[in-house]
Amino acid sequence: MNSKKVANKCVKVLKVINKVDNCGKLWEKIYIFEYTQIMMINLIGTYEAKADAKGRLLLSNALKKQLMPMLQEGFVIKRSVFQPCLELYPMSEWNAMMAKVNTLNRFVKKNNDFIRRFTAGVKIVELDSLGRLLIPKDLQIFAEIDKNVVLSSAVNIVEIWDKDKYEKAIDDATVDFADLAESVMGNVNENGDGIS
Repeated sequence: MNSKKVANKCVKVLKVINKVDNCGKLWEKIYIFEYTQIMMINLIGTYEAKADAKGRLLLSNALKKQLMPMLQEGFVIKRSVFQPCLELYPMSEWNAMMAKVNTLNRFVKKNNDFIRRFTAGVKIVELDSLGRLLIPKDLQIFAEIDKNVVLSSAVNIVEIWDKDKYEKAIDDATVDFADLAESVMGNVNENGDGIS
């Protein structure tokens, strides 16, 4: 059945009942819906941490507080598509992303290639009892994470960077951020009239 987001709720059509008259002509459709509340995740902040020899990061208390509602479900960690960093998805965000990916036709080669690359190295992770996150060895190697780490919120996920690479990415932006912000967000608003 279909589902879609409506005002912070996920609406899922559970059943469609077709009512027909004596001649078999459709005269009414009844839809049975299920509503579930969607948790809107907006993470805030950039935090520094140190990785130990096993690749464990002790998260700051400020970040742990923001992640607290999601600790029970766990997280997915993966390679970033565009940057040499890792992305930490709360499980609810990962499931929403996978729902989008699952709409791709797997019989189209580029879709299949994308899915394979997008999910390469994906791992389920949890915080241990001390609030540490273990970064799997293959992902440590990909992101070149050694000791000094930056955890940067990116709205609904957390990017995990080697500190030097993060600072270089911020400093070496090839486009002027003001131009980028105008290009990406300049015509976005709730009214749809193009006025910010």
